[in-house]
Amino acid sequence: MTDTTTRARTAIVTGSASGIGAATVLELARQGYRTVGIDINAEGAQATAREAAHINALMHTSCSADVSDEPQVVKAFEQALAFLGRLDVLVTSAGVAETTPFMDIPVASFRSVYEINVIGTFLCIREAAKRMQTGGRICTIASVAGLRGGGLSGTAAYAASKGGVLALTKSAARALAAQGICVNTIAPGATLTPMIAEHWKNDAHRTRVESMSVLNRTADPREIAAGIVFLVSPQASSITGSTLVADNGLMMY
Repeated sequence: MTDTTTRARTAIVTGSASGIGAATVLELARQGYRTVGIDINAEGAQATAREAAHINALMHTSCSADVSDEPQVVKAFEQALAFLGRLDVLVTSAGVAETTPFMDIPVASFRSVYEINVIGTFLCIREAAKRMQTGGRICTIASVAGLRGGGLSGTAAYAASKGGVLALTKSAARALAAQGICVNTIAPGATLTPMIAEHWKNDAHRTRVESMSVLNRTADPREIAAGIVFLVSPQASSITGSTLVADNGLMMY
């Protein structure tokens, strides 16, 4: 391993196969990080790692895991640390959406969304914190749905789970402060990822949601990734327990 590789900051990004997670891996690579992506979609995560390797000459790889499965998460973090050597940054982008109307959501679906979006985030924070030193940084991914209770595309189960991520982030920031680890979250508005691509085929729905923001547009995943990379950078060393809202001005209303 070269000195440059040894000195490079390291990051684990969950949900790295597509969307905001993939964009974050690539943005971290542009900033000179070594990365490990974790995703249940092994092929997609590998493709992102290969793309990251084309951006910088450092080492990038991926692991396959379901973030709601505790043994799989523990194993993935062990593999990631064996590859990286140390851990500076965690980004918990793995998540699922749920758009079933309030009165029609099956309890099993609600539980599944919660297990992935909230418990999955918790497990990854816990395993990262075990392996981080002072100066470690964690960024979770919430949503404006968690701030406003849905009303866009995601409905009750999704909004409740993202509200859970907001509270979990603050709790983690309090618990990990003594270790010198900062924990923040980003709350995106509508962002053009595979999660909403199908809904955006409905022009009327897309127009309604976009018109709710002052910039009247949908964000690109790379724009959200830029905010994440700032929050996990040394430049954000005094920020913890905070929520960066990246929603094109939707929450101004």
